[in-house]
Amino acid sequence: QVSVLYFARSAELAGLRCETLSVPREITSLQLWEEIVKVHPRLAVIRDQVVFAVRQEYVLLGDQLLLLQPGDEVAIIPPISGG
Repeated sequence: QVSVLYFARSAELAGLRCETLSVPREITSLQLWEEIVKVHPRLAVIRDQVVFAVRQEYVLLGDQLLLLQPGDEVAIIPPISGG
């Protein structure tokens, strides 16, 4: 189980700021995203803009293998606009 933290637009789309999800221990970042989108389909619209932070390190969506530990934090960080 990992803690998923939602920020900015991802929090609006998911309708919450954090939750605990059960996911496989070994999973690619893209598979992890797909697991989260299964729970919150509205997040699919930000797929091409989102960045993960796993244990406070940025991870791009792709085939990078993540080795998750119980209680790890996964942050969903959409682009932040502003000037």
